[in-house]
Amino acid sequence: MAAPCLAALLLFSYLPLLGWAIAFFDYKPGYKLLDSQFTGFKYFILAFQDPEFAAVLRNTLAISFLGLLASPLAVVFAMFLNEMRLGKVKKFIQTTTTLPNFISWVLVYALCYIMFSTGDGMVNKLLLHLNWISAPLNPLANPDIVWLFQTGVLIWKTLGFTAIIYIASIAGIDQEQYDAAAVDGAGRFGKMLHITLPGIIPTFITLLLLNIGSLLSNGFEQFYLFNNGLVQSKIQVLDLYVYRIGISQNNYPMSTALGMTKTIVSITLLMTANLISKKLRDQSIF
Repeated sequence: MAAPCLAALLLFSYLPLLGWAIAFFDYKPGYKLLDSQFTGFKYFILAFQDPEFAAVLRNTLAISFLGLLASPLAVVFAMFLNEMRLGKVKKFIQTTTTLPNFISWVLVYALCYIMFSTGDGMVNKLLLHLNWISAPLNPLANPDIVWLFQTGVLIWKTLGFTAIIYIASIAGIDQEQYDAAAVDGAGRFGKMLHITLPGIIPTFITLLLLNIGSLLSNGFEQFYLFNNGLVQSKIQVLDLYVYRIGISQNNYPMSTALGMTKTIVSITLLMTANLISKKLRDQSIF
């Protein structure tokens, strides 16, 4: 039963690693790799010396750290959702907050454009009608708020789905602990603080470690769709930069070198965070 899974893992996760060899050759599509000139670490050096690389790394880390800071929101949301007693309202909230996770980024961008465009945007029309603003807002083309705006869109899309993981973790907490706390006079907030929260901390730590390992991987679709000439200096993250170097500029060795470096750094970050967690809390993911 495990054979198909192992085959898929080898085929899609390990076999493509052979392509890392492109980073060490002056490779051109249509030619055999061994017929290309060996360049050593030339493209690694060129990648790090690129004037854009510093800005791209800044954008990547800034958006990733904002995502890490927002990660406790799913914990709080799951805890309060679990405490709701009205079943129909609880299901409605859980459904409406989980649904965005299954919407493609293309539709998310279309929705944001309908909501926030300067011409016929619903938000601008409402705020102008209420006289709360004197001129239309344009968050889709404002480089000063692009990090916060993209983080907000990501939270809206993933909050409900991430909360499902914590709700499942809450379901695994021994109910007798709540009964004992009630006998001792603990209220609902007391139970949440002293039983529910400690019960889901291990799950939170596990997801946090995985997120730390993905600091350099913000994703591609979101930033590719929301990218435009006005915000490119703040929205171009590493995944988008690798795509532009490889596909748009046909510099496959340099894009491979960047992707290879990103993978090695991500593994190092994950191992380091896991080691620190094991030392401090005696808890790790492997």
